[in-house]
Amino acid sequence: MASILVLTPAPTEQVLPALELLSHQVRQIPAEPAQLVTAPECDVVIIDARLDLAGAKSLCKLLRTTGQDSPLLLVVTEGGMTAVSGDWGIDDVLLSDAGPAETDARIRLAIARAESTAAPTRVQASGITIDEQSYSAKLHGRPLDLTYKEFQLLHFLATHPSRVFTREQLLSEVWGYDYFGGTRTVDVHVRRLRAKLGDQEQIIGTVRNVGYRFNVYDEEQLAAVEH
Repeated sequence: MASILVLTPAPTEQVLPALELLSHQVRQIPAEPAQLVTAPECDVVIIDARLDLAGAKSLCKLLRTTGQDSPLLLVVTEGGMTAVSGDWGIDDVLLSDAGPAETDARIRLAIARAESTAAPTRVQASGITIDEQSYSAKLHGRPLDLTYKEFQLLHFLATHPSRVFTREQLLSEVWGYDYFGGTRTVDVHVRRLRAKLGDQEQIIGTVRNVGYRFNVYDEEQLAAVEH
């Protein structure tokens, strides 16, 4: 049995009727940032996107940037399904009329995936420290002012050090396979990320005619590069 928190702009309505037929502990509160401050601990967060897709997307990103590490499940209508993409930061999506068996399975699988992928929340390499819980990054202790996508790009590259990725691969992994923009988006974000790295922009390396990689340096090498 899991503890489930449902965030909805319509707290008096049933967001996912199938939950009433399951034995999980469910608490439903308004989908408002102020409510999140006192929100109880839970195993899964379910976000109601049936009536306000834009608001639900903003809420998903807010939850991730404020360190929410419980699986996020999104409830949508059939028509809303087409608007959901990889940059929402969710773990799974459910149609509002999903049956109890499907609902229970998705909840159990989301929890299992979260437990199996639990790993250190801090990545350190080449003078960069990345905190996955707070969605923050520092370069030699200096905070980097990164956008959400810049953070995701840096995090992905840093967790696969020295491996070369094509622009197409980065677009799929960071922006999501259903992103409709071109690979130039990757180049633009790499350029912005390098600008914020300043003298150590070479940490994000270019492999001509292939793509990009995260270069690993020790402290002595970094000092030599700076000078």
